[in-house]
Amino acid sequence: MANTSLSFDNLVFSQFAFYAAVVLLKTLLMSTYTSRFRIAKKVFANPEDYLGGPKREIRQPPFDDDVERVRRCHLNDLENVLPFVLLGFLYVLTGPDPWIAALHFRMFTGCRIFHTIAYLTPLPQPSRFLGFVGGLIVNISMTISVLRVGIIIRVNRQ
Repeated sequence: MANTSLSFDNLVFSQFAFYAAVVLLKTLLMSTYTSRFRIAKKVFANPEDYLGGPKREIRQPPFDDDVERVRRCHLNDLENVLPFVLLGFLYVLTGPDPWIAALHFRMFTGCRIFHTIAYLTPLPQPSRFLGFVGGLIVNISMTISVLRVGIIIRVNRQ
């Protein structure tokens, strides 16, 4: 029987924990990178963040292409990494083959890193799209595995 324990003695869980930590750290670093761009370009998210002189008047925040590119990349991470972490956790509980599981986790992580490079460089399309789709395929594959195991268990209990 496959090991579905949530401990680092379980090879699949330990692999998942490592790669989830990598993409979560990347997401956290994108937040810092966004802040760095906002400060360097003096483009803040809210009008009240500006000090417009001695009266501290509030002014409308300007738009900056570089800040928006980094911000959109960070938002894209939030939209894709969170499902990976949740689905990966459920996927670990299905007791997958460690080699196949590692392939899923590595592919997602590689695709997200490539997506960030393609977004921030920027590389010509379809580069960024391929990074996104690769991660999406991993998430769909893990979802199918979780649903398949859930259906099998449900059918066997009836």
